[in-house]
Amino acid sequence: MDALRLAVLTDEAARRWGIDEFFFAALLLQESAYAPDAMSSAGAVGIAQFTIPTAQAQGVDPFEPQSAIDGAARLIARYLRAYGESDDPPGLALAAYNAGPAAVAFYHGVPPYAETRQYISDVRERWARLVRDAGGSFNRRTRRMHAT
Repeated sequence: MDALRLAVLTDEAARRWGIDEFFFAALLLQESAYAPDAMSSAGAVGIAQFTIPTAQAQGVDPFEPQSAIDGAARLIARYLRAYGESDDPPGLALAAYNAGPAAVAFYHGVPPYAETRQYISDVRERWARLVRDAGGSFNRRTRRMHAT
């Protein structure tokens, strides 16, 4: 699947699930750099880096780009809604995507894991760069994310 098709799928899924398309693209870039055959040492696979149990629970084929992209958008949208009243919905949603919602609940916020904290920082940097490269205002987009 070519890069243009993956970009279209990302944009469509973000719009379908009501999330910022640049935020979602930054997440996928961080997860796998859009490599459908990506595999992590922790056992996560595909573009969205689902573990097999999570993919099964979400009804997603993690190796099929359209399924994985849509499933990831649906999942991160759920996390954004769940943490929508917090001071940092995007940060907590990313923490849940990376470390799991149980870890976020246990620590009442972003877990103290260095990997998760770096992940959030990296996604935010990618998100900001994507917005700026498109000629937008990152601050306006983050405010909109807090209002969801």
